[in-house]
Amino acid sequence: MSITSLGYIGINSKKLNDWDDFATNLLGMQKVDTGGNSGLFRMDDRKQRLIVTGEGEEDLAFMGWEVDTPDDLDALASRLENHGIKVTWHGGPLADQRHVARLISFCDPDGNRLEAFCGPEVASDPFLSGRPISGFKTGSLGMGHAVLHVENVQGILHFYRDILGFNVTDYGLTPYPLYFFHVNGRHHSFAMVGSGRKGIHHFMVELLSLDDVGQGYDIAQERDEGIAYTLGRHSNDHMMSFYTNTPSKFFVEYGWGAQIVDPDTWQPFETTEGPSTWGHERLYLPEDDAVRKRMREMRHETARTGFRAPDPQPNCAWLDRVIHSE
Repeated sequence: MSITSLGYIGINSKKLNDWDDFATNLLGMQKVDTGGNSGLFRMDDRKQRLIVTGEGEEDLAFMGWEVDTPDDLDALASRLENHGIKVTWHGGPLADQRHVARLISFCDPDGNRLEAFCGPEVASDPFLSGRPISGFKTGSLGMGHAVLHVENVQGILHFYRDILGFNVTDYGLTPYPLYFFHVNGRHHSFAMVGSGRKGIHHFMVELLSLDDVGQGYDIAQERDEGIAYTLGRHSNDHMMSFYTNTPSKFFVEYGWGAQIVDPDTWQPFETTEGPSTWGHERLYLPEDDAVRKRMREMRHETARTGFRAPDPQPNCAWLDRVIHSE
């Protein structure tokens, strides 16, 4: 019944034209022409990865989590129902919209809609990026990761870790709680930040080239409030990235070079260095904001202590096993 990857993300937004421009001309996704009141975008050979619904509040609509087989989906549904969580099975119309064979939906304790599916459709035509990029790092790692604001970390930790079976990669407790979870070799496909709020903080897409990220950074700087976090490097997954404001006023992390973990041997641990080794200055916050100042102090401390994250490794035993088994 194991969830294997983040398959797709849905966003509620009435700003469809802005999302079209953002997803194609900055992120480099391919728009799929549907003719309806929604925006669908490809990142690879899947028929869709990002879905903008054209309705509702400007926030997360749903996360789509993939399992391998119909039996795995049945087992997941039974496990959820055994824990008192309402599960809805969706017939052909919604499954067809999601381009999957079978589909269920349910909610986490904060009311976020989650979908689980099997049998994703593969497009017959090649992926054509919206701007010249080397491509996105997807495949068995999924489309990227999603990070949610949560009101009470301990209240929702049980759901993702113990019921859905997400594995804790690492966690930090200061200046606010952060938990990172893996479901495959990607350092984290899901994370939560204990901000006392609800909704999406950001989703991440990973590029195949550092130059793709740098050129995206140049493009974002030309946009009004295009940079939310400056270029920097995370201390836990080692990704080099920047964060850009979306048309819906949450963030997208645009990155390269994250480490691959081995789910069979990984042991969770607490991090104390802070989220970033360098950079990631939070421009969306006022200069004198306490969180912005605290993050800057933590980065300066890593510089004083000489903390270094390892360079990206081209070879990974776990990823090699996955590739050669496909």
